[in-house]
Amino acid sequence: MFLFLWFLLVLMVGSWWREGVWFVSPYNFVDDVRRGFELPERVLIHDTTLRDGEQQAGVVFRRDDKLRIAMALDEAGVDRIEAGMPAVSQEDFEAVREIARQGLRAMVMAFTRCLKGDVDYALKADVPGVVMELPASRHLIQNAYRWDLDKAIGRAVEAVEYAKEHGLYVTFFTIDATRSDMEFLRRVIEAVGGKMDSLTVADTLGTSLPWAYAYFIRQLRGFVNKPIEVHTHNDFGMGVANAIAGVTAGASVVHVTVNGIGERSGNAALEEVVMALELLLGVKTNVRLDRLVELSRLVQELSGVRVPPQKAVVGDNIFRIESGIVAEWWVNASRVDPSIAMPYIPKLVGRSDVEIILGKKSGKANITYWLDRLGIKASDEAVTKILDEVKRRSLEKRGPLSLEEFREIVSKYVV
Repeated sequence: MFLFLWFLLVLMVGSWWREGVWFVSPYNFVDDVRRGFELPERVLIHDTTLRDGEQQAGVVFRRDDKLRIAMALDEAGVDRIEAGMPAVSQEDFEAVREIARQGLRAMVMAFTRCLKGDVDYALKADVPGVVMELPASRHLIQNAYRWDLDKAIGRAVEAVEYAKEHGLYVTFFTIDATRSDMEFLRRVIEAVGGKMDSLTVADTLGTSLPWAYAYFIRQLRGFVNKPIEVHTHNDFGMGVANAIAGVTAGASVVHVTVNGIGERSGNAALEEVVMALELLLGVKTNVRLDRLVELSRLVQELSGVRVPPQKAVVGDNIFRIESGIVAEWWVNASRVDPSIAMPYIPKLVGRSDVEIILGKKSGKANITYWLDRLGIKASDEAVTKILDEVKRRSLEKRGPLSLEEFREIVSKYVV
């Protein structure tokens, strides 16, 4: 009874889960759900499209591509841009340096190994900070890298100290952290200790559940007194969920890629993470939501990787309606409040409007919508006949009808 009265109260007075341009579940914000959350006031977005995103098999960004994407990321309000790994090639070095020299609002960072030589490349590239990686699980160090454990840790300490001596911001990136035993991981982290500026916890192979990842972050916060950043992969489809779970446990920076591109199944998608933080969790970012679709299209163009049409936030189909009942929802509700029929309106993410299409699943609402748009009046009998033919033609075509095809059908039944 109390919950019902609470729901009616917030429905009447309004709340940040319903802002006119979006309408999400109010149960996201009840105390029983949010109890135990340790949310930062604002989450910083660290984009790694130009490094981890490019690691997707078959993706190659040229220097000019990287510059265009970096400029778009900056215009969209991304806080940090991981511009690449300068030690990889001369082209990558020049791309990182050129991006760093653009005077962007975003902090430009380079990715390095725990090697002084890599740090030197970063310094020559004029970046103010580095993401410095080290394998953080025994099994990976001993069997994949074939390193001695003590030497690996010593290398990390030496490289971080070297970077700090040269004035760089260092986020210490722990590879495979979520499969490491806590005892060894703590040994690695405490060795670097106060030398790093922040700790990145990588779920490198995407093997965590959101609840496990949140638990893991809370355990680390028990002995890490630096900001914690989350870097999640999508091998089990948990990339975004784990990133959000990390924030609920107190992480203040999320690593993402545009469209979720990246190695194997990719990374947490920038557009999905930002929308979930802002609308579902109520945590602010500095990202401009109305730039998300434009940014997605640019990365699709330059990477050659198209997103599926049903892709959350930026897919082509998410505001296309064919179903008759949903078309009726939209037509009726949009006169009162468009967010009644949609979780958020198209303009919020940089789209023009909802598109009602004509196909096999259409209903009378689809027909009357387009007749009204075309300024055509038709009887109920004519509408029924038009609908029947639209369904039949769509089935034959195995797809929706064009406006020209619709006009042709209408001309048969409306004089």
